[in-house]
Amino acid sequence: MSRPSLPTSIRRRSDYPEGTNLCDHCTAKCCHYFALQIDEPVNRRDFDYIRWYLLHEHATVFVEDQSWYLLVHTTCKHLQSDYRCGIYETRPQICREYTTDDCEFEDDWCYEKYFETPEQLDEYADALFGRQFVDPNVSERQSLRSQRPTSLPIASFGL
Repeated sequence: MSRPSLPTSIRRRSDYPEGTNLCDHCTAKCCHYFALQIDEPVNRRDFDYIRWYLLHEHATVFVEDQSWYLLVHTTCKHLQSDYRCGIYETRPQICREYTTDDCEFEDDWCYEKYFETPEQLDEYADALFGRQFVDPNVSERQSLRSQRPTSLPIASFGL
């Protein structure tokens, strides 16, 4: 049996009767990534580890409900061209337990924080902790941020 053609316009859950298998109307979005919860960074060292993740292709980091996640955009090697699972009967337990109750069927992704590049993460960490690295491509005159002032010399009056 061939799979019905997928809609060309954006569909909503409400477009389908209750109990409809939304997977029959989807491009297997859940099979094109995986996300792993990570510890919330609390210091520069933690942010540097997350920065390392973002130096890798197809990796992003997001925060949802105050929890941090590593998101890797990669397609399951068993996803077939008709968007069905090639190992359905022996698929991993995580796939067996997955439901469409809260899936990304509608593409309504909106995260509290979303980092695609190490530079974005650095900028966020800089806002929390102050600048870590000086940008070699920006002179002091071009910088929007003022430099930290130097301390005033201590004057001694011959006491």
